[in-house]
Amino acid sequence: MRKAARRIVETIRLHGHEALFAGGYVRDYLLRRKPKDIDIATSALPDEVLRIFPNSRSLGAKFGVIQVPMYGRAYEVATFRSDHEYCDGRHPSSVSFSGPEQDALRRDFTINGMFYDPVVDRVIDYVHGKNDIQAKLIRTIGDPDKRFSEDKLRMLRAIRLACSLGFTIEPETWNAIPKLAPDILQVSWERIRDELTMIFTGPASADGLDLLHSSGLLQHILPEVEAMRGVPQSIRAAPGADVFTHTRSAMALLRKPSAALAFGTLLHDVGKPTAVVSNNPESLPRHAEMGGKIAEQICRRLRMSKEEIKRVVDLVVTHGEFAQVREMKESSLKRFLRKPDIAENLELHRVDRISGQKDLETYSCWMQKLKEYRTQPAEDPILNGEDLIAMGYSPGPAFGKILKTIEDLQLEGTIRTREEALAYIKAAFPLTGTAH
Repeated sequence: MRKAARRIVETIRLHGHEALFAGGYVRDYLLRRKPKDIDIATSALPDEVLRIFPNSRSLGAKFGVIQVPMYGRAYEVATFRSDHEYCDGRHPSSVSFSGPEQDALRRDFTINGMFYDPVVDRVIDYVHGKNDIQAKLIRTIGDPDKRFSEDKLRMLRAIRLACSLGFTIEPETWNAIPKLAPDILQVSWERIRDELTMIFTGPASADGLDLLHSSGLLQHILPEVEAMRGVPQSIRAAPGADVFTHTRSAMALLRKPSAALAFGTLLHDVGKPTAVVSNNPESLPRHAEMGGKIAEQICRRLRMSKEEIKRVVDLVVTHGEFAQVREMKESSLKRFLRKPDIAENLELHRVDRISGQKDLETYSCWMQKLKEYRTQPAEDPILNGEDLIAMGYSPGPAFGKILKTIEDLQLEGTIRTREEALAYIKAAFPLTGTAH
């Protein structure tokens, strides 16, 4: 990757223009972290970059960004620029092409505002980013109020960078975030979702949750999670053992979670405030069901895919059932074991038990049963919908009920052959009844 990016820099320079590595690559280089990509900043205008690299394409002519392919990978090459007034809370209304120092001064944080010359191995630092890297500080370039007012997403980026790097947000920078926190809703939910995902799947998700709360951002983005603060784990729970603290502890215990598992853990008890506040002992066992509905609303708000929403909601709705492993019917047990995301369900069960100061006996039981289940040959369904149609049954509400009943009996070992299944259906669901 670096070889290809250097080749782009050298090619641009051969045509009489300046070119440097920029932004996150320089930060990661100084931190000795493996970079995800390399962006290049140049004095060449967009049209000139397109002429130098005929196979390149414009990603945003307005902002001077060109995508250049090299050795099977694409690199973003952007002309040095200064940004004019921001009108939508995210993007400048227009830009002026400029030089490297002006380009550095329009960026978000000092640690992202440096350049690197790969030819002579030299860092170019107009914003004192190296000092802040040594001090492990996240600091805006220039006035924090102005930087965050320009692009509201930078407030979430500050928290994400602090968590991923193990840095502290510099006091003046931090103090600007609570003042502007309500404005985060000017940002698209897709962008908010992406930043939250990186925070919650990163190495310090619990710290990220704390920072989101103390900055005031949480109450605007995820008010349902903020509502968990101060709510006892149960009606008779000891003071101080609130749902938010339990959830924070659970998230801290996750091991490199997927986005679905991270959000599933964050939201697994999101139904408890409603259940506990109702002061009805019978409502608490239903908190998972309530939470599933709330989690679905949140996931839709965050514009998650249908598949991710389904996974998150399943984690929330079913998480309480895993404690009942010893009381489960064989059919229910096997249904859980063959879930494609069973590993995520069990990881949520593990962290839920530990953060709730409960033993891991049920978790160990599940792991043993999963191991045994995976050594057994997969069981194909004895019957399917086409078989029912051939028997004279019409598709409808009873159709699924018949198939589920036969599947349960097969999983429990009560029915073992196709003939037994057909005989059971004829007796239990006669065609003259409601199944027809």
